[in-house]
Amino acid sequence: MPEGDTVWRLCRRLDEVLHGRRLTKSEFRVPALATTDVSGVVVREVVSRGKHQLFRFENGLTLHTHLRMDGAWRIFPHGGRWSGGPAYEIRSVLSTTEHDAVGYRLPVIELIPTVDEDQLVGHLGPDLLGADWDPEDAVRRIGAQPDRTIGEALLDQRNLAGLGTLYRAEVLFTQGIHPRTPVVKVKNLHRLVRRAQQLLVVNRWRAEQSTTGDLRPSRRTYVYDRAGQPCRRCGTPIQSEEFGPKGQERLSYWCPHCQPLPS
Repeated sequence: MPEGDTVWRLCRRLDEVLHGRRLTKSEFRVPALATTDVSGVVVREVVSRGKHQLFRFENGLTLHTHLRMDGAWRIFPHGGRWSGGPAYEIRSVLSTTEHDAVGYRLPVIELIPTVDEDQLVGHLGPDLLGADWDPEDAVRRIGAQPDRTIGEALLDQRNLAGLGTLYRAEVLFTQGIHPRTPVVKVKNLHRLVRRAQQLLVVNRWRAEQSTTGDLRPSRRTYVYDRAGQPCRRCGTPIQSEEFGPKGQERLSYWCPHCQPLPS
């Protein structure tokens, strides 16, 4: 699933080509919206909320989409060839006189009144890249469940919106915290939360994410996706496992020497 910085950058690009433009064509290739047409409507803005995409129209409606694991939005010159996948995977098309925004494999696509957006995204915690970013609120939300593991707490979008498995692994490594550490035993939640936000800010305009500062393909992360490889600090083999609530298990990575599990 894309991290919050990837979705933020995507929405910035969509906003660049759709903001203030009148739609010349719209298609929603899902049963619930099959007869819906917003052609002629002006796009007010496209914004991200955590990992959600919100297309706000001047007619008071919002198109809400979510990429989850396989979804994608692609932007093409209007009338050009679309190359984001086979036609049967297209779920939405929004066209202007200059561009076509094409949504592929979107598992979530719905149209709601803009005033009702909170019904869909109001449960989310502070957005790491949003105007509402509030580290104190994020710390309060995480600390509200002291017996929960910090690994689970960081991925809970109700605590802070936009963090995924890559940044969870990397921020915990940089702070020397084992992902199974209970929240109550994390010594400085404020520093952890600030560091998470810094990592997303640094990467928000990068096509390739790097938490090490090195953009070479094999040097971009400390522990993420490096199971069995030597730790960049101490040489100990990186470990990994799947854990989390049933049905929501995610891969976790850590260095057993640099991130010991507290007793």
